[in-house]
Amino acid sequence: MEPMLEMFIFETNQNLEQLELITMNSEKNGTFSSEEINDIFRIMHTIKGSSAMMLVNEVATLAHSIEDIFFYMRENKPENVECSTLTDIILDSADFIKEEISKLEAGKLADASASLLSESTKVFLTELKVSNGDIAQEKTPKKPAKNQQYYIAAEKTSDEAEELNVFYAVIKYKENCEMENIRAYTVMNSMQDVVKEIYCLPDNILEDDDTAFEIRKNGFNIWFTTKKSYEEIHNLLEKTIFLQELTVKQLAGVEECDFWPVKKAVIKEVVLDDVPVKPILVAKKSEGHDAHQTMISVNVDKLDVLMDLVGELVIAEAMVTQNPELAGLELKSFHKASRQLKKISSELQDGVMSIRMVPLSGTFQKMNRIVRDMSKKLNKQVELVLVGEETEVDKNVIEHISDPLMHLIRNSLDHGIEVPEERVKNGKNTIGKITLEAKNAGNEVVINIVDDGQGLNRDKILKRARENNLIYKSEAELTDKEIYSFIFAPGFSTKEKVTEFSGRGVGMDVVMKNINAVGGTILVNSEPGKGSIITLKIPLTLAIIAGMTVKVGNASYTIPIVSIRESFRPIEQNIIHDPDGSEMIMVRGQCYPIVRLHKIYNISTEVTDFTKGIIIMVETEKMTIGIFADQLIGQQQIVVKPVPIYIKNISSIAGITGCTLLGDGNISLILDAVGLMSKI
Repeated sequence: MEPMLEMFIFETNQNLEQLELITMNSEKNGTFSSEEINDIFRIMHTIKGSSAMMLVNEVATLAHSIEDIFFYMRENKPENVECSTLTDIILDSADFIKEEISKLEAGKLADASASLLSESTKVFLTELKVSNGDIAQEKTPKKPAKNQQYYIAAEKTSDEAEELNVFYAVIKYKENCEMENIRAYTVMNSMQDVVKEIYCLPDNILEDDDTAFEIRKNGFNIWFTTKKSYEEIHNLLEKTIFLQELTVKQLAGVEECDFWPVKKAVIKEVVLDDVPVKPILVAKKSEGHDAHQTMISVNVDKLDVLMDLVGELVIAEAMVTQNPELAGLELKSFHKASRQLKKISSELQDGVMSIRMVPLSGTFQKMNRIVRDMSKKLNKQVELVLVGEETEVDKNVIEHISDPLMHLIRNSLDHGIEVPEERVKNGKNTIGKITLEAKNAGNEVVINIVDDGQGLNRDKILKRARENNLIYKSEAELTDKEIYSFIFAPGFSTKEKVTEFSGRGVGMDVVMKNINAVGGTILVNSEPGKGSIITLKIPLTLAIIAGMTVKVGNASYTIPIVSIRESFRPIEQNIIHDPDGSEMIMVRGQCYPIVRLHKIYNISTEVTDFTKGIIIMVETEKMTIGIFADQLIGQQQIVVKPVPIYIKNISSIAGITGCTLLGDGNISLILDAVGLMSKI
């Protein structure tokens, strides 16, 4: 994507997220505060200007119509504002803009019409003026005093001259903000509605990318004429994104300017009686602190390349320090150097991973919109409580869990939370509560979705599971956790009536699939009449994980540490065979199925007796199984690589999610416990 378009998409999406948060917070409080009105006005003004610059005209028009509403609210401070109706208008408009931005991301044209939405904003503004007793047009700005006027002749005679103010401004951007020339053009575009004439240095900012360096060094210089006052111009320019320093001067005695095209206009000094020249005002962000920028934006693709290189470094370090040719050699200096290398590579790995870590707050905040919209449609009153939203995970992980979280929140609201009348009958507060909580647990992040609704109907779930032939063992042996896990089966639904939100059996199986794709697990628990809790356990990152390597014959396999509950060498009396001949192991009074890796993957090995091998107990959201292998090799950091296409095409790889390179140069396949379940 062209840098200009990429920046437009990124900044518009950022503004839309902020817009939704401010709007829903205002609706919750029942009013728009002065600060919130100013923030929304600024956001819509920015979207309007940047959209017009990118020729996304429908978005620019819509943003302008919303900007008009908040301009009126800011200037007139009306008392009778239908907060809920205005919120609907803003959120519907935000959805439209998001859809158009998505088209641009996909390389398509943003060609939808916003005429209906724009019309609804105009109707709302008219009704707002009527309800507040102000049906006249918006007040025109007062003209400045005579001795504050400056005249500009733009190919006109003196008789045709307009009364205008003349300004000179210098904008300096923060270090490392990049694309200063494009940002400068955004400023020029945002001012088109308030200026009569405007010129800048450098003047070829779009044609010449090298002007970015000139702006970085000398700032972006602009001269312009406008009817706006000094304060209005300063306030407008001060909202420039990535602004480091702003200098604004109102000119009060200007000779003919060489930079101003003589054929277009000549600025002439007006005789002023005792009118002081406006002072140069310098506005700095972070006053009293170091002006240097501490945050920069980095393309995710660059971070992916850096992570790949660190992964290769981890593999190379393992191949050096674990080289089989070094076995039995006394190399004190080498081992000392290798420990230092391991320390440095480990710290580098942690540093790169921390760069990719982003807080869950953005994903969590989006759920407010889901709850708000569904509550209105289902006639339910629901409060969403966010806990631990500052918890950080890898950016790639966040991309995989956003949709599952949305499905789970919708499911809790639709199936779990009761309507107010039913809650009152059950002695509950009319307002239901859904808590979305995140916390760190070692190399995992645990996310809980808790609701205080009616809970899961165990008998109904069991009945539907029986009808769908999902029960894999005696019903008497099924635990509540195993029964509740049936809700994640494809096509499973306990709702008799199909609605807009549920009943089709689609959604929860997608949740399971997405969470499993990132190596995570889902656990469900419920108490009838009191509510449910769904727990997601997901790894912090997908690129480099901790794994336990096991040996089966001459082959090596790696099991993610997060899936392992324990490992041990079994004794004969704990091995059980059921009537079907399936092998099971008794662990502390509980029976678990056993998977023999050498049988599944047809590997020749001399270790077939359980008492001579090792059992690794692996836990998933559905069940716990024992994996039988020859021996444990050890734990190490592994770099996850995809399974080569040619292997996928020629062999069955059920239970394999990827592969990694070991220190001795051998390839180890990474096992997926969920996939191994299908082999039982």
